[in-house]
Amino acid sequence: MPREATDASTASKSQKSREAILESAAKLFRRQGYSATTLRQIADLAEIQAGSIYYYFDSKDAILDEVLDEGLRRVFNGVKLKLKQAGDISHRQKIALAIEAHLVALHDASDFTSANIRIYGQLPERLKGPHRAIRRAYARYWDRLLSDAQKAGEIRSDIELIPLRIFVLGALNWTVEWFDLSKKDAVQKLARRTESIIFDGVKR
Repeated sequence: MPREATDASTASKSQKSREAILESAAKLFRRQGYSATTLRQIADLAEIQAGSIYYYFDSKDAILDEVLDEGLRRVFNGVKLKLKQAGDISHRQKIALAIEAHLVALHDASDFTSANIRIYGQLPERLKGPHRAIRRAYARYWDRLLSDAQKAGEIRSDIELIPLRIFVLGALNWTVEWFDLSKKDAVQKLARRTESIIFDGVKR
């Protein structure tokens, strides 16, 4: 076999092992938290030797960093792409699409995003620090969406936008605990219900 082919095969195997470690870690962090998860458990689930983890990652903290980063980036990128593709639409429609895209990314990448949502608040400050920038950037992105809608008269002028954003994202993120994905078009229906509650309220 040519050396180039051998090198490519080795690289491919190495990448798959690295991805298996991250996916296994995300599952375990989601199920049992960060502190209760050991490197041996991650290695066992990834079906590799425990010592081999150090070939890919320096520590459990390094694995956590990638899991948290990947979880939020999938959601953020999914929302931005959906709105970029939408073109010129109303502010309500933009927020509706952002809700749908957030939910789709949240549940498509459930282990990574659920791990992020479930354990972030329990982590010590030294582990939270590296992820504050992207979390703040995502919050600002939503603040702009809501602010633009309010300036256009599509959200009442007396509504405080930061509490509204916290309420919306909190409600969306909490769906990882209860939402049933088994039904067809479930995410889209949930997105439409959420949009209706935000803009139309619950009053008859």
